[in-house]
Amino acid sequence: MRKSDLPTPALVVDLDLMEANVAAMQTVVASAGKQLRPHAKAHKRAAIARRQVEAGAVGVCCATLGEMETMVRAGISVLLTTPVAAAVKTDRIAALAALGDVTVVVDHPFQVALYADSAARAGVVLNTLVDLDIGDHRTGVPCDGRAVSLALAVEAAPALRFGGLQAYSVSGSHTLGHAERRAHSTAALALAAQVQHELLARGLNATRLTGGSTGTWDIDIEIPQVTEMQAGSYPLMDVAYSKIGGVPFAVAMAVLATVISASHPGCVTVDAGFKAFATDRPFGPAAIGVEAAQWQWAGDEHGFLFAPELPKIGEQVAFAVPHCDPTVNLHEKMYACRGEFVAEVWTR
Repeated sequence: MRKSDLPTPALVVDLDLMEANVAAMQTVVASAGKQLRPHAKAHKRAAIARRQVEAGAVGVCCATLGEMETMVRAGISVLLTTPVAAAVKTDRIAALAALGDVTVVVDHPFQVALYADSAARAGVVLNTLVDLDIGDHRTGVPCDGRAVSLALAVEAAPALRFGGLQAYSVSGSHTLGHAERRAHSTAALALAAQVQHELLARGLNATRLTGGSTGTWDIDIEIPQVTEMQAGSYPLMDVAYSKIGGVPFAVAMAVLATVISASHPGCVTVDAGFKAFATDRPFGPAAIGVEAAQWQWAGDEHGFLFAPELPKIGEQVAFAVPHCDPTVNLHEKMYACRGEFVAEVWTR
């Protein structure tokens, strides 16, 4: 099947570009003496995770239990980066730990108790990291005595194994300008390094410090205390990362749309709107290969495209997506292409 035969809107991936992105990140991270554990929330596909592991990644990160179950069942090592606070989830996670290599994070004693109980009943020892708040206040225990106490609680729980620390700067990943991102990420991770130093002095196995992002990958690999990188978007890329500057990975994913109306000068309508692209950014998608193009939302299934020279009715247009993670979440299928041909079709 050719891309031109796909019913649009369709989520497409250029395999050559994606594989080059995967290889480039792996090479640099490994050369820095770090491990790469890319975040699978960006693509949600075991087929991509396998390529990352085959290239040298030690496993993947997941944000949700559903993602975690998909990856563990595919035989891939998983770090669940989000704390959970319900026994119905900790029970399922403990069951997964009996099937594969699973690591979880906690930021509160309540979670330690839940995981310890679930792990004991499942007959497993659950590898557990302490999630640190390094400035965003989304999740994570503050980097003070509370973090030390939480690590000691994990260490004391019979069915848990303290395995180190997680520290992710949400705001740092998209700070505009490379110098500004460097200052932001370095300062944020310095907070985690202080906790790591204190725990190591107490004899805890706190060597592992996992975090980082596609926006800060080249900054964080230079921080000695960071041992594992969680960059997620780099295989696919999006408009958001193109806007912050200094992120050298190719845009490998796009939404393919068709011009369905061309009744007005200077503007056409395509069949991809709110339901084809995530709308969590203040900007829309970017037309690829259409000079001086401007995009405008036109509804659930429609988008306007303005340009000096417009594609004709019936022609396809590829759009770089505003934010890859939630856009992927909107599409059941992902079409992996070599040139103009569809090589594989990936479902969730």
